[in-house]
Amino acid sequence: MRNIADDVSLGDNVVIRDFVNLYGCEIGDESRIGPFVEIQKGVRIGPRCKISSHTFICEGVTLEEGVFIGHGVMFTNDRHPRAVSADGSPLGSAEWKLEPTLVRSRASIGSGSVILPAVTIGARSIVGSGSVVTRDVPEGAVVYGNPARVMRGDER
Repeated sequence: MRNIADDVSLGDNVVIRDFVNLYGCEIGDESRIGPFVEIQKGVRIGPRCKISSHTFICEGVTLEEGVFIGHGVMFTNDRHPRAVSADGSPLGSAEWKLEPTLVRSRASIGSGSVILPAVTIGARSIVGSGSVVTRDVPEGAVVYGNPARVMRGDER
């Protein structure tokens, strides 16, 4: 069972496993989407990306070419999420601030990581499993921890 909305743009040779929810997004050529993945409107995924199972990619996220996303990675896009206003009334979609996230070409994000809003993860960088990324990751760096910190620079 796959829920792929009519407004999803799929490139050539995209592989999509069962139990996904895709709407309003763009998926580049030869990308692979694992099971139990949700990709929201406005997300752009470049060519040859791999999105592993149980991952959530919210509105405002862009993945460039060749990005690897491990199992159970969670992206966020709102620094101050709330369900209701101060008076208890439900908040609408216009009452929050979208903060976009960019993952540059060939970066890898390990399983179980959480990516906070408004960060850029540099090209060819590696985010270790279970990390919480709270700020930009330099190109080619290896980061891990909570909060994620640079543990090694580009040695390649």
